[in-house]
Amino acid sequence: MTRRFLLLVLSAALGFGVLQAQSQQPGSSSRGGQAPTTDAHANNPDAGTINFPLAAPAGKDSGAITKAPAGAFNQGTIDEKTWKYGHAFDPPPNAKIWNPVKLKLMRGEKVTGGTVSSASDPSTYCAMANAGYDFIWTEMQHSPRDWENVAKMWQACPHAKAVPGVRVAYADEREIQHAMDQGALVIVVPTVRTVEEGKAGRDWTYFPPLGKRSLGAGQAYSTDFWGNVPGGYRNTINDNVVLIEMIETVGGAAQAREIAAIPGVDAVFAASSDLGNFSGYKQGDPDYERLINVVHDAALAARKRLCGPFAWRDRPDFTCFQAGSETAALARGAAAELGDLKDTQGKPEVGPYAPKK
Repeated sequence: MTRRFLLLVLSAALGFGVLQAQSQQPGSSSRGGQAPTTDAHANNPDAGTINFPLAAPAGKDSGAITKAPAGAFNQGTIDEKTWKYGHAFDPPPNAKIWNPVKLKLMRGEKVTGGTVSSASDPSTYCAMANAGYDFIWTEMQHSPRDWENVAKMWQACPHAKAVPGVRVAYADEREIQHAMDQGALVIVVPTVRTVEEGKAGRDWTYFPPLGKRSLGAGQAYSTDFWGNVPGGYRNTINDNVVLIEMIETVGGAAQAREIAAIPGVDAVFAASSDLGNFSGYKQGDPDYERLINVVHDAALAARKRLCGPFAWRDRPDFTCFQAGSETAALARGAAAELGDLKDTQGKPEVGPYAPKK
């Protein structure tokens, strides 16, 4: 009897511990077990109690493809090209911008992105995110990281001084929606060669009606990230996300004006390294400088911001910059700290640290 009683007590304690742990998960709420969320896949607490007065009759074709129900705004046959988008997701009147990077861009102030190039550990990411940059350019074009690594880094300090941003691999639904669902507030799309690619980058960054982003799930919707922003995440993210498209090829430069003019593109980036790579000229050569000036002119014509490497912070009309990587920042910080003690290591006469003969 005593043994059975002890087992019951232990089972109850374990059950209480699990419940307590669940209640302490990020974004959880103690009110009725329901977390404040816009997760489209959250369980419906009212299942079995809802009436559906406009539902199709059981077992019958409703004819909805051509006939609208009473009170519908869109009449006639359903056609995506003529569909008038509704107001369910309008931002509140006079909604204010809550992304500090968007705010600075709108004001024409200089914005800097610190690059996290190869590190996957959250501590390195958070050190960079609190080092003074406006956003973190998390590298996903050339990095071997996966999105799970990125999500964990961003989870560690979602409200650091620098907002989470990412250079995706390409203008792709999977890449960009992974980035947005994990909480990105800055999307950088590389090697945009055509207007079609530029529009694809826009489409997967924005929710309808501007884009084609699907209403999914992810930590972006949680209260640890943007779930509690004024006006709600779904209704305000289109006004707060920053989209930067990179012009890196000769073909991209030829269409730079059209790319910059795409609604939703906030800035174009004159890619210093790859414009040399794809053109065969280096900075200072007339042919190279002509390509940079083409991107410059495109940004001005479209009234969009102009981005480039941090070394160009004083180049006319550039207001958005990519700074160095975490390894470069570490080296600069150590050099500044050590001063004249830098590289004063001892030099034994023998062994692996002896001077090479």
